[in-house]
Amino acid sequence: MASAVIIAGILIYVFLYHIFGGFLAKKIIKVDDSRKTPAHSHYDGVDFIPARRTVLFGHHFASIAGAAPIIGPVIALAWGWLPGLLWVWLGNIFIGAIHDYFALMASVRCRGCSIQFIAMDFFGKKTGRYVQWFVLFLLILVIAAFGAVVGKTFESSPQVASSYFFTVLAALALGVLMYRLKMEFKLATLIGIALLGLSLWLGKLFPVSLSYNTWMVILFAYIVTASALPVNVLLQPRDYLNSWLLYAGMVLGVVGGLGSLCRFTAPAVTQFAPVVLESRATPFWPIIPLIIACGSLSGFHSLVASGTSSKQLDKETDGLFIGFGSMFTEGMLSTLVIVCISSFGLMIFQEKLGASPLPGSWGRDYSSLLNHEKIGGPVSLFSLSYARMISRTLPFISEKILGIFAAIWVSSFALTTLDTTNRLGRYVISDLSSDLREKSQVFHHLVTNKWIASLIPAVLGIFLAASGKYKVIWPAFGAANQLLASIALITGTLWVIKASRIKRSAWIFIPSVFLWVTVTCALAWFIVFVLPGYIRENILTGIILAVISVAMMVINLLLSKSFYLKSSNE
Repeated sequence: MASAVIIAGILIYVFLYHIFGGFLAKKIIKVDDSRKTPAHSHYDGVDFIPARRTVLFGHHFASIAGAAPIIGPVIALAWGWLPGLLWVWLGNIFIGAIHDYFALMASVRCRGCSIQFIAMDFFGKKTGRYVQWFVLFLLILVIAAFGAVVGKTFESSPQVASSYFFTVLAALALGVLMYRLKMEFKLATLIGIALLGLSLWLGKLFPVSLSYNTWMVILFAYIVTASALPVNVLLQPRDYLNSWLLYAGMVLGVVGGLGSLCRFTAPAVTQFAPVVLESRATPFWPIIPLIIACGSLSGFHSLVASGTSSKQLDKETDGLFIGFGSMFTEGMLSTLVIVCISSFGLMIFQEKLGASPLPGSWGRDYSSLLNHEKIGGPVSLFSLSYARMISRTLPFISEKILGIFAAIWVSSFALTTLDTTNRLGRYVISDLSSDLREKSQVFHHLVTNKWIASLIPAVLGIFLAASGKYKVIWPAFGAANQLLASIALITGTLWVIKASRIKRSAWIFIPSVFLWVTVTCALAWFIVFVLPGYIRENILTGIILAVISVAMMVINLLLSKSFYLKSSNE
């Protein structure tokens, strides 16, 4: 069964990338390499810097993926492996990849402007401001969700923490080789990969054991610093190195899945409303997009595509590989995660706990066992299952080493997302403060300073993460994420219709309307049924989370009127 799912996923993604993606690039976007991209026309040596497409792919994928394509599918196994797999494949193909590609190319054609500014052009300044505030709330929740995941991983796996920070040093060295010394690209790549391997080895030799709260302080300082540095100092070389972790991890996963000849021990389908969030029966619809986000579709991707990647795209034809290709790669990663847990999750539960959820009671017991301290949550279960699957096929590789590798793999992408998110937060705060320029130039200059602007989202996000309650923060992040996806998809679609003069365009809005209705209902369910219990247990962070969630709902409803009126006129 595992082999069949992997082969089917590869064939689907490769075929549709060339056929469907090629159609979008040539007939809808109408790419033209004679046009200068913003990386060239607005080059500034800080944010607008052209990058090789392989380097940019590494940055873009590492930024959009984080831990979400792993954590979401692991949690969603409470519904069984089939519902999650179908949501990954169908959402990835018919919403996620189109959303990412349209957002990237719309930004490229609009001087590298963010999706918020593109929305402002279509819907007016007032509506554009609503979108900007919505985006800021989302970015704070992303920092909170991924900060909590990374903090818990570093606390439980000291060797993973030290390995990551050794890779940061390796990335800084690679940046010097590539951009200062102008070393030949292939030679610099080989040196970088060698430094990456050395970093993993040194991390195992010199683990750093610190408390969760200490890691929160370190992560805060790290993301503020990383988000203020020029992209070619740390961001580009670090993400390029991380892309090699991705390639190695996915190749090993495919080989392990195909070679292990394992069958799925998890049930295909459990029940419509298993226990998932806060010990509550959680309905598959409309909650599934709050759980499986980036592996299927994600509004955060539009922020990366229009916030950093569009400013580094060397030529328009690279856009399909970066935007469309990265989303398909992420879908394949989530597919591998589902295969790992479905094949070996029961075995890991049995070994660690002496018990495992039975097929008949899976929907009731899976979530509680997943978060048992001996399992350690989604990242740990994935790492253990991944290592077990590969060791069955490649027994000469230590299962313990494979487990550490998997945890480092997830943490590296999560941290990449963290500092990219904070950089995007800096952009949004600078944009929101533009009206202050005429009222007080001194205050405007202070707020838009790259170091001050980097502090604001980091303070709020890490404060929420310090609660350690990722199980509640995660669906809040998912709701904001998917609502933004519907907003960005509508915006990108309107841009495509205007730019390409597509007639009879009503059909193209169907995915975004379906997504908007689904996620609006899911956010309402979360506010009514989940947040009250969380507030009783965690008053301060609960109130902050409630204020953000309610504000997002209000903004979402205000935006819907503008979108409807504009869309009906197209």
